[in-house]
Amino acid sequence: MASGFEWQTASPEEGGLISDRLESAWKELEGRGTKTFLVARGDRILFERYADDFDAGKKHYTASLAKALVGSLSLMVAMDDGLITPDDLACEYVPQWKDDPLKAKISIRHLATHSSGVEDAELSEEDCERARAEGREISGDHMELPGWKGGFWRQEPDPFTLARDEAPVIFEPGSAYDYSNPGMAMLAYTVTAALQGSKWPDIRTLLQERVFEPVGLTGDDWSIGYGTTFEIDELPLVANWGGGGFTARAVARIGRLMLNGGAWEGQQLIGPAVVREALAYAGTPVSEAQRVIGDRTPGSGLGWWSNFDRIWEKLPGDAFAGAGAGNQILLGVPSRDLIIVRNGSALDPDPEAKRFWNGVVDYLFDPVVDSFALQPPYPASRTITGITWDPPSQILRLARGEKRKDGSDNWPMTWADDGNLYTAYGDGYGFEPQIEGKLSLGLGVIVGGPKDFIAMNIRSQTGEFEGPGPQGEKSSGLVMVGSVLYMWVRNANREGKCSRLGWSTDHSKNWTWCDWVFEEFGHPTFVNFGQNYAGARDEYVYIVSHDNPSAYDAVDSFVLMRVLPEDLKSREGYEFFQEMDGKGQPVWAQNIADRGPVFTHPGQSRRSSISYNAGLGRYLWWQQLTTKGADTRFDGGFSLYEAPEPWGPWSTVFYSEQWDIGPGDLGCFPTKWMSEDGKTVHMVFSSEDNFTVRRAVLEVAE
Repeated sequence: MASGFEWQTASPEEGGLISDRLESAWKELEGRGTKTFLVARGDRILFERYADDFDAGKKHYTASLAKALVGSLSLMVAMDDGLITPDDLACEYVPQWKDDPLKAKISIRHLATHSSGVEDAELSEEDCERARAEGREISGDHMELPGWKGGFWRQEPDPFTLARDEAPVIFEPGSAYDYSNPGMAMLAYTVTAALQGSKWPDIRTLLQERVFEPVGLTGDDWSIGYGTTFEIDELPLVANWGGGGFTARAVARIGRLMLNGGAWEGQQLIGPAVVREALAYAGTPVSEAQRVIGDRTPGSGLGWWSNFDRIWEKLPGDAFAGAGAGNQILLGVPSRDLIIVRNGSALDPDPEAKRFWNGVVDYLFDPVVDSFALQPPYPASRTITGITWDPPSQILRLARGEKRKDGSDNWPMTWADDGNLYTAYGDGYGFEPQIEGKLSLGLGVIVGGPKDFIAMNIRSQTGEFEGPGPQGEKSSGLVMVGSVLYMWVRNANREGKCSRLGWSTDHSKNWTWCDWVFEEFGHPTFVNFGQNYAGARDEYVYIVSHDNPSAYDAVDSFVLMRVLPEDLKSREGYEFFQEMDGKGQPVWAQNIADRGPVFTHPGQSRRSSISYNAGLGRYLWWQQLTTKGADTRFDGGFSLYEAPEPWGPWSTVFYSEQWDIGPGDLGCFPTKWMSEDGKTVHMVFSSEDNFTVRRAVLEVAE
């Protein structure tokens, strides 16, 4: 029976969102035919609105949202029971397909991801061309289509027999994407065949007893399968491609079940591994045809849609959705504990353009994301309890650029054996007197303390690069170890991706470069310790990067690497943080594919730097924050975290989406410019394309 769970309500602000922004989103949605709009986080409904002719107790039709709520859920339960797997051949459950050269190759995965090749029962361009050649008109209403396609929708004689026997396979299964309602019908067919002999002979009974009732749904909350069961070959078949009706809160409960990995109030309704597999990208082709016309069409999970490649740019990569015609939407974002339900008519202002997802992203997803008041991903530090910045009037600026003239940005730094700080700049002309030509990567040295330093350019034929933006290599991190200066360079492929390593034995005058690149990481940077790496934690050199090939994409997490100094130039010498073991110790992997996140901040993980504060015995991690429309050179914020080890646990020292000046594209805390007690530090950053220095005093718990 149903659990005792009930939705609680709270203000958007209590859930980390801003009321006025959600109200603005609702006004736009309401004007675009929205009937229901619900936003939930942390088991609380933060925002819930209905059109005047609708209410919370009224069911709304699902259209193809049923493919997730019915098709995927029934597949997941059957998978969890060991009755079927995604890579089973469909012909194991559909004997009529065994002798067909194409249909015999169709897998359950193909059916669940629209890659089976089974033609859709909708009007195609070929249908239109055929009609024109025959001199006849043809209706776009699928109920009026001739032949098996119209019969599928009119259920004449029944949709399942037509999907099985009449719908042709139009390409090699698994080789392409083509949305297919008959393909989804055959998924229902195979799942039902797999259920035979169990306590639940049909999908409706299965879902009612295994999912809907346990999560608290009553008969007034849902209906599925057009209210019909088709008896075919002794199989009780229920439609899973459409024909459902759910209240908004009922849909939200399904979203909660998915966010919780199939668990509900202490009961595991579906195994977490099955839920992860269903919601993740299934590895089959995406709709390139839709992407070509500008639609932000995601990849396919098993009956769900997956934001695996962040085609929905403002949402994390773990976002998933169910969707139906008219933009019936369930969105779930596990890393943000976010659920959105929307019903109504199509949001796209030009439905004839056939860009289904653009309206959803522009008028639903993005406005809700933009309603978030940014929140730190980790709790406030109990060690460094506050930070006080010098006023803007006391900020030092060199290599000035500002908006009308290029200065220079980035400025990673390290403390070298000669007592100086070595740095690198990007997209500019360096320190005064500035050089003649603009460099994508230039080099410099800082002599002296934070208030009386002298900054000079270093010219290098082998260390300088040219090229605008992503087309020019730029430094993302510097370190000196054993009197050798090492530098990570991003944009190694000259298209904004990849990174490579160089080294100099003569203090940045001449550079040698590795013949390999990190294709996986776009902004690696060294964890900096003291002079010439003095005071390092152990014998290793540590490196962090956000987990993405591009320095320009904000993603969900950072990764940590380590390597012995003598192996820095060898790709095979690197180890990757995987996880913490049961004893609280880091586990390292040699295979890069086994890496795990060392720091998670959904949608906000991009450029960063780490310095070890020896006076406090803490690591300080500067991270860029990416906010809507902000050019962080002139506007926006950043965050600062601390931890006792490079792998954490991390706590928040400072977090601001809107600092009093632009924080720049990168900031760092040179270890040379930290006080002996660690309480006074100086941040170097690229505000307004300058070399910018600002002092800060840390408040430390006794």
